Amino acid sequence: MTNTAAHTILIVDDEPIVLGALKETLERESYHVVACSSPIKALALLAERQFAVIISDQRMPEMLGLEFLVESRKTHPNASRILITAVLALPTIVEAINKGEIFRFIAKPWLREELLATVRNAIQRHDLIIRNDALQARSQELNARLITANGQLEAQVKVLETERHKLDAANTELSTRYESSLELCRRILTAYDPILGGQAKILVEFANKMSESEHFTETERQALHSAAWLCDLGLIGISRDLLRTFRTAPASLTERERGALQNHSVYSQTLASLVDPRADIGAIIRGHHERFDGTGYPDGLAGKSIPWAARCLGVAVGYVESGLSKQAAIDQLLARSGTHYDPEAVRLFLKVSNLVNLPRSVREILLDELEPGMVLASGIYSPHGLLLIGEGQLLGPATIAKIRDHNQITPISQRLLVYT
Repeated sequence: MTNTAAHTILIVDDEPIVLGALKETLERESYHVVACSSPIKALALLAERQFAVIISDQRMPEMLGLEFLVESRKTHPNASRILITAVLALPTIVEAINKGEIFRFIAKPWLREELLATVRNAIQRHDLIIRNDALQARSQELNARLITANGQLEAQVKVLETERHKLDAANTELSTRYESSLELCRRILTAYDPILGGQAKILVEFANKMSESEHFTETERQALHSAAWLCDLGLIGISRDLLRTFRTAPASLTERERGALQNHSVYSQTLASLVDPRADIGAIIRGHHERFDGTGYPDGLAGKSIPWAARCLGVAVGYVESGLSKQAAIDQLLARSGTHYDPEAVRLFLKVSNLVNLPRSVREILLDELEPGMVLASGIYSPHGLLLIGEGQLLGPATIAKIRDHNQITPISQRLLVYT
């Protein structure tokens, strides 16, 4: 409901009796009314304060009411303007209403109810315009703030996008460097013992295939990949002669020698931490020679107390290090399932083993034992690190003669490994 006391009405009429009657009528309705007998003075009042409704007589000596209302629009565009006239110049009044110069007109003599109804409608119109202007101003303010916020958001998105690209590049570089570190470890193994380097490579292939199954989380998948590269790193602390004995005549090993070999998983865990300090990788490396029945090493863990990834890696290691043919190695895994190995890990290994190019057996020979048709299992390098003949090279008479001639000039000190 409209609060009449909150609205001020300006009445302009040069006849004091009429002016007084209008003022009294409106004040009885609790309107705040300012009466003025001169349109010139009324314009001065309009310059000083605000009015919701402006009521003016048409015929006044100083200025016609319509002219006054047109002029008042300059300072009070939102006020409702009402013209009171005794002479109806209908075309003029209609044109004034259409142009928005007046809101209504009242004919003299007016009816009280008609006057009050017109004033109520005029105040409602004024309030509606004020509220609409406020809403528009608020809307414009919010739009401006939204534009600013959108601009700031866009700038932040660009910054975040730039940071994301930088982070992606850094992660890519970090991943590349990490893989390079793993490859470097494999090369160290290969340089120390080519068989170890070849086994590491095939272990990683098995590990990757096994980890692609739904039985691994993303974290376990990454950890198994790294552990496969690093699990034998500790063997570089074992003498080559001891490694050779382990492969050819394991039964002849002394307890001390066997203990040194069994501790390699602990040494590998320590060395691997220098490449990747994550505890889960270290746990896989340490536990990959534990046995499902608890008779493994170094900690005698059993069953599910052995990390799942370590159980899987242990199966792959058992296959690769067996030195047996494919079927014989598989038969050995099945025979040891439930004792040495987790049966579920064995099943997973057998499921993926056909997806991996399995390694050929490797044997070490003397220089004089080189024969045409043999395939090198490791490259031959000069003492300065220059590759003379690469891995996988099929040996013919000319190549063998080249190797022996080079050995006469600069002795080849590295071991000669060929595929069987």
